Amino acid sequence: MTQPHIAFLGIGLMGAPMTENLLQAGYAMTLWNRTRSKCDPFAERATIADSPAAAVTEAGIVITMLENGPVVDDVLVNQGVVDSLRPGSIVIDMSSVQPSLARDHAARCAARNVGYLDAPVSGGTVGAEAASLSIMAGGAVGTLDQARPVLEALGKVTYIGPAGSGQLAKLANQAIVGITIGAVSEALMLAARGGADPAAVREALMGGFAGSRILELHGQRMIDRCFEPGAPSRIQLKDMRMILDEARAENLTLPLAQRTHDEYLSLIANGQGEADHSGLLLALEHLNGVQMSDPDLPPRARANRE
Repeated sequence: MTQPHIAFLGIGLMGAPMTENLLQAGYAMTLWNRTRSKCDPFAERATIADSPAAAVTEAGIVITMLENGPVVDDVLVNQGVVDSLRPGSIVIDMSSVQPSLARDHAARCAARNVGYLDAPVSGGTVGAEAASLSIMAGGAVGTLDQARPVLEALGKVTYIGPAGSGQLAKLANQAIVGITIGAVSEALMLAARGGADPAAVREALMGGFAGSRILELHGQRMIDRCFEPGAPSRIQLKDMRMILDEARAENLTLPLAQRTHDEYLSLIANGQGEADHSGLLLALEHLNGVQMSDPDLPPRARANRE
């Protein structure tokens, strides 16, 4: 079976390693990014297009990995991608967008005899580099069957349901991620300010019921104070906002999601929008006026350390 030509739109923190894995898997590719220089590392192995519409004209599969719903909508609709698609091709939106927008894009593609999958991912830049992303796919089963070999070059695929379902699964993922980051930051702050070694607390908790990937990876980031973005806080805030919007549409109240949204809002108001989402610890520190491992410890904690 002939491999499809892939157009990949969005060569950013996630898109670049995903493109590398698809090239390694032997796919011919055309790339587009708003900042063209981000495509330059692939210039000898892929075609670089001047516009998103030009990128998709010969593609059997089009993958978008863009920052948010409005950007995806602008590229697909306003910049002419949908109008330039070949009948029988497939659009796979791997960005995180509103479920309602995914359903709208699916309908637009169907009107042109084009397949559509909303297939957002979890795993961050580490998963993108390792081709171990968790891919949550919404759309027609037959469309997923056609696209599965491409997606399996990027990670593990789970079929969720009809168009928009992948995005609902991603919102569920981001609710758990955001809320758990908040829980880990509060737990480590509590332990450190009381005089315990937060690194030892993290190690102990990893072996118990509180163990999680968030505690493992982001707990270590907090201890190391390493907040270079794998996933920027402004993106987590965008996801928390979408969670709350979807909840309102379904007449739900989600108090933990609301609280976590407000904490990320505070973090970004303090100028930390580009910090990794594990940097939610910084908002907690700002609220309390102390660092987690501040040398100016309370007397009991200082005695314990000495």
